[in-house]
Amino acid sequence: MVIIDAYNSKILQALQADGRISNIELADRIGLSPSACLRRVQELEKSGIISGYRAVINFEALGVGLIAYIAVGLSDHTMPSQTAFETAMRDCPAVRECHNITGLVEYMLRVEVADIAAYKTFHADVLGSLSQVNSITTYMVLDSPKNDRG
Repeated sequence: MVIIDAYNSKILQALQADGRISNIELADRIGLSPSACLRRVQELEKSGIISGYRAVINFEALGVGLIAYIAVGLSDHTMPSQTAFETAMRDCPAVRECHNITGLVEYMLRVEVADIAAYKTFHADVLGSLSQVNSITTYMVLDSPKNDRG
């Protein structure tokens, strides 16, 4: 098990901010030799703490003008109903995240679409076509003053 000491914590923070940082710059930033820094990064990768690297995408540049979080309640709580819903969400490109949650509903979705018309189509043609869906509550994102998602 990897111990997350001050150096490893700094490594993780730096890599979250810039996964393409060179090992030399990373080592300099956190105060380790390049070889010690590289060993730590490799250990974090091998242990699964670092599970991959991603590009941060400017979704507006791709035409995504509307982000919504959608609370979805199912009509029944059987495994086949959940499996069918989850499969439909996996197959839908507009659904960027699907979380099975606790509370008044079973799922929270993050949906990214071009505009309100595209959202209406998603609402009707995707969620509206699933017999498992009992309730839909949509929360439109107005602004994201903090978004640390990679």
